[in-house]
Amino acid sequence: MSLRLSGGRKLLSPQGQHARPTSSRVRLAVLNLLASELSGCRWLDLCCGSGVMSCEALQRCAQRVVAVDHDRTTLGIARRNLEAVKAGVNPACDLRVIRAGLPQWLCQSPGQQLGEEAAGGFDLIYADPPYASGLYAPIAEGVAASGWLAEGGRLLWECSSDAYPDIPRGWHLSDRRRYGSCGLMVLVPEA
Repeated sequence: MSLRLSGGRKLLSPQGQHARPTSSRVRLAVLNLLASELSGCRWLDLCCGSGVMSCEALQRCAQRVVAVDHDRTTLGIARRNLEAVKAGVNPACDLRVIRAGLPQWLCQSPGQQLGEEAAGGFDLIYADPPYASGLYAPIAEGVAASGWLAEGGRLLWECSSDAYPDIPRGWHLSDRRRYGSCGLMVLVPEA
């Protein structure tokens, strides 16, 4: 499968069935939705796969990008993609690529996992777990309990449009979109 960023740069794509890179149509729609927030943002990509969403955030001048996945092979591909994009368009970005299992990794705060400079949390957290994994609610609980989301930040779930996950306690649905078989949910903490 050929994988390209919105700017045309070709990326490596994981082989096999265990990774499902976000389609260009969905990426562009999400990036248009977030356009005013990406420059200078702190972006956390959970279940990052190929890293394509983080590459798009890097390309739009994110200040900090952290990409997390549990699969060693897939994460190696993500690291190569992210480092190439960073070197080409955003060398000042604080980039980290981390192998970890979710939701366990979220049990500690960003300051504990990433150092004091990350203690303020992330402006945008993008989570794209395997659709039937049951990880949506545990990820939201971990994000909320350990201070991963910065004040005013948003949690975005990429999911199947045939089965939108339930909104977990403590969260409010800010927006919901459908792009063919793919859905997007934008969550914010309840006031």
